[in-house]
Amino acid sequence: MAIPLLLWLLLCLLAPTFISSSPVQDPELVVEEVHKSINASRRNLGFLSCGTGNPIDDCWRCDPKWEENRQQLADCAIGFGKQAIGGKDGKIYVVTDSGDDDPVNPKPGTLRYAVIQDEPLWIIFARDMVITLKEELIMNSFKTIDGRGASVHIAGGPCITVQYVTNIIIHGINIHDCKRGGNANVRDSPSHYGWRTISDGDGVSIFGGSHVWVDHCSLSNCNDGLIDAIHGSTAITISNNYMTHHNKVMLLGHSDTFTQDKNMQVTIAFNHFGEGLVQRMPRCRHGYFHVVNNDYTHWEMYALGGSASPTINSQGNRFVAPNDRFNKEVTILTM
Repeated sequence: MAIPLLLWLLLCLLAPTFISSSPVQDPELVVEEVHKSINASRRNLGFLSCGTGNPIDDCWRCDPKWEENRQQLADCAIGFGKQAIGGKDGKIYVVTDSGDDDPVNPKPGTLRYAVIQDEPLWIIFARDMVITLKEELIMNSFKTIDGRGASVHIAGGPCITVQYVTNIIIHGINIHDCKRGGNANVRDSPSHYGWRTISDGDGVSIFGGSHVWVDHCSLSNCNDGLIDAIHGSTAITISNNYMTHHNKVMLLGHSDTFTQDKNMQVTIAFNHFGEGLVQRMPRCRHGYFHVVNNDYTHWEMYALGGSASPTINSQGNRFVAPNDRFNKEVTILTM
């Protein structure tokens, strides 16, 4: 996301505590816990939606009354983003209006109105809908966007931005055909709106965010990345997503020279990297990245990439490269 130099300096002055206090966990303990949860689920394999061997799904799908206990989902993450509670213990907010007419003064009932509120909210949808945003959806802390039970698409405009906030869950949303936005005012809380420069057009942009979990979303065909995490973001889990038809899929770490990303910790688990993908599944810099039990069935250039001395712990992934492309590599690591 492009931010003018003066604005960046101001943000550093206003929020140094948040940036510097991003949680740094013992990575080996987190990896061990992930494997314990996976093995425990495998020992209880069953049929259909319950006992799948996927500890995230088995955590909530085995409850026949999950729709009445939606917030149980907040206890189901694994990995570095496990403590992302989203809007747990907050009110249920039902999106009834798919419009986004005014990014500065959003209407009650819209998704934008829900995500900017100060209090924790668990956001669900009254029906199937396609939401075409006029500008980036700037999220406030302690929010869950829960698409279970409806077919919800965020598509055809700018998409989701998680900037300098914490405790975000995005689950079960179709995010695609995201465009660049900006050069406009956008509200990010009930008491504040501000000028946004041109965005990159990511599906989900995590910028200085922590405790973020993106699960069971489908993502494709965005202007820049499908999911990017940069500028000091950490404590992130990206799981069970289906990604297709995109070039630069996932960037984790801003640049080789931005050493603040050395504390970035991300779990990439149970995702399907499908047809029409080219590279960055993910592309990692500086931090610690646990890439576990993902399915790579198509890619054109490379699957996993890294530079600036990241630690990439790749375990239990399946790589099946198609035969109709050349120059395919599983990993590319540069110094």
